[in-house]
Amino acid sequence: MKSIKVKITIKIKRVYDAPSVEDGYRVLIDRLWPRGLSKSVATIQNWVKDIAPSTDLRKWFDHDPLKWAAFQEKYMDELKHNPSIDSFMETISHQKTVTLLYSAKDEKHNNAKVLKSFLTSKL
Repeated sequence: MKSIKVKITIKIKRVYDAPSVEDGYRVLIDRLWPRGLSKSVATIQNWVKDIAPSTDLRKWFDHDPLKWAAFQEKYMDELKHNPSIDSFMETISHQKTVTLLYSAKDEKHNNAKVLKSFLTSKL
C-alpha cells in the first residue's frame, strides 16, 4: 500500500443530508445503495463499494455499539489488505475536499469514521 502525502480535507456526512458546495468530491462508501434515495438526489461523484466493509463484517457488526472497537480493528485490517484502496487514494489525491457519504443512522459508529481515520493516516 502506497502512502500519498497531499493536503486533503476529509469530511463525513450522511448521504441523506442535503449536498452542499463545501462537500467537494462526494463519495458513497457503502456496499449497498441507500434505501429510498435516488441517484439524482444523492449527487455523488463516485461510489466505491469495493472499499466498504465486507458483507460478513457488516452483518456481524449490525451497528451494535458494543462491537464498535472490534469492528474498527477488523475493518482497518480489511482496508490494509484491500487492493482497491490504492486506486481510491490516487483518485482522491487530486481533490481539495472529499466527503465520505454513508447511510447508517448512527453518526458515532459507522464505517465512514473508520475509513476517514485510515485515509488520514495514509495521506
